Amino acid sequence: MSILLMILLLFALMIVGVPVAVALAFASLAFVATNGLPPMIVLANMVNGINSFPLIAVPFFILAGNLMNTAGITARIFDFARAVVGWMHGGLGHVNVGASVIFAGMSGAAVADAGGLGNIEIKAMRDAGYDTDFAVGITAASSTIGPIIPPSLPLVIYGVIADTSIGQLFTAGLIPGMMMAIALMVMVAFYARKRNYPRDMSFSLSRFGYTFIHAVLPLMTPVIIIGGIMGGVFTPTEAAIAAVAWSMFLGIFIYRTLGWKQILRVSMDTVETTAAIMLIVASSMIFAWILTANQVALHFSDIMLSVTENKVALLLIITLIVLVIGCFMETIAAITILTPVLLPVAVGLGIDPVHFGIILILNLMIGLLTPPVGMVLYVLSKVANVPFERCVTATAPFLIPLVVVLMLLTFVPAFSMWLPTMLYR
Repeated sequence: MSILLMILLLFALMIVGVPVAVALAFASLAFVATNGLPPMIVLANMVNGINSFPLIAVPFFILAGNLMNTAGITARIFDFARAVVGWMHGGLGHVNVGASVIFAGMSGAAVADAGGLGNIEIKAMRDAGYDTDFAVGITAASSTIGPIIPPSLPLVIYGVIADTSIGQLFTAGLIPGMMMAIALMVMVAFYARKRNYPRDMSFSLSRFGYTFIHAVLPLMTPVIIIGGIMGGVFTPTEAAIAAVAWSMFLGIFIYRTLGWKQILRVSMDTVETTAAIMLIVASSMIFAWILTANQVALHFSDIMLSVTENKVALLLIITLIVLVIGCFMETIAAITILTPVLLPVAVGLGIDPVHFGIILILNLMIGLLTPPVGMVLYVLSKVANVPFERCVTATAPFLIPLVVVLMLLTFVPAFSMWLPTMLYR
């Protein structure tokens, strides 16, 4: 079996609805079996793929996000964001973005943001008279900020695959995440004027102080995580453990909203999610090994350079490839497959692996908002109780500011590289 047939088999299995981890494993096994390779290669690559210390951060960040949702901390974050930006025209739209920025520093996952904050945000916007499409669209778009601002599960996976500093990747995501938030708030302001959306409330210093006091301890979560990593107090993996300990402390002892039943349920949900992610990573590692062993990256680089040697054109081609694949493939699988193929091309163009990581993840986050995979859209379809197709059309306009930010980050490396350069080099 050739590499091309293996790739075609993978996409064929995904099109007919086979889970991505099974599709990856089956396509890889078919290649191994038809090419006379020893079966132990499969097991060895699966085990080696997940036998990584930084990957321990994955279940802990998932657990921290689940604990925050279950402990009712998301409601405190939403109330604080409402007090900060609710006075602007289209106030709840701005609150939606602001709450996602804050929650991003706790969970690091777009789906957790959409599922946790989304329920609160969409209900509040509907009750205030906002169009359901607008509420769903901005909730979906703002959830993509989560995996860019640290901590970030996709950046952890990319750092492991690319053998790149996760601390530098986390630092590199801060400014791009803020750029995404500003771009989305500009879009909200445009809609607010066009549709005459009101201010949610007038600014009140007393309300700001009250909500801040109630949210100050949850707001310490990103400070602990980011400050600890940037200050050299602990590694990203240790930061994930610290986030879980802090979340449990708040839920059990401060707010008393977490009991043993809730902790057990949250732990089981975390085990289930982690198992799914690790199975995808393990299966992807076999696929990625086959691509690497057959020098697909080298051949792909030669093909790209034969088309054009212009750096701008090549970056646009890479961006288009990732955007298209992101529409059809789950994020973690896409990272593990695309990184070994595209990173050598990017490095050959003089692109820093940290910078490329931010570009790659933002590309794939946009893919979360596009059919047919679009996991965020599926989550919001259930949360908002609207058809999936309506979620797609509602989110489409909000892709514009995200693509604009993607282009800025792609062609102006300083946006993502300034902080890592200042702090690490």
